[in-house]
Amino acid sequence: MSDPSEHWYEDDAGPLVRLYAVTRGRGSVERAELNVATLLIDSARGITTRHTAPEYAAIVRLCQTPTSVAEVSAHLRLPLAVTKVLVGDLIDDGRLLFRSPPSPTGNSADMALLHAVLEGIRAL
Repeated sequence: MSDPSEHWYEDDAGPLVRLYAVTRGRGSVERAELNVATLLIDSARGITTRHTAPEYAAIVRLCQTPTSVAEVSAHLRLPLAVTKVLVGDLIDDGRLLFRSPPSPTGNSADMALLHAVLEGIRAL
């Protein structure tokens, strides 16, 4: 036990094991609406979450104002996949509201604008 390399897994892998336990082994989320730009906000309905891990409380605190999934991940220093799992749990509980950015439609007006920009750049 005096050998420091004997317990490397407790110190170095401890946080990873903790996240694995908090997410109950879920490493990804099948939610197309959750991406790095999705905005989250606490619903402030007084709903208590059934999750007791401190990561959930930290997410709710961060989302007092609209905050993106990427910002939550960065502030909490969590992997993006883990953040999406935790955020998904809070959305399912009704604690967080979310708004995803509109998806590109590829309509012809957008293409006309892109062509105009391209022609302007070529003219320079």
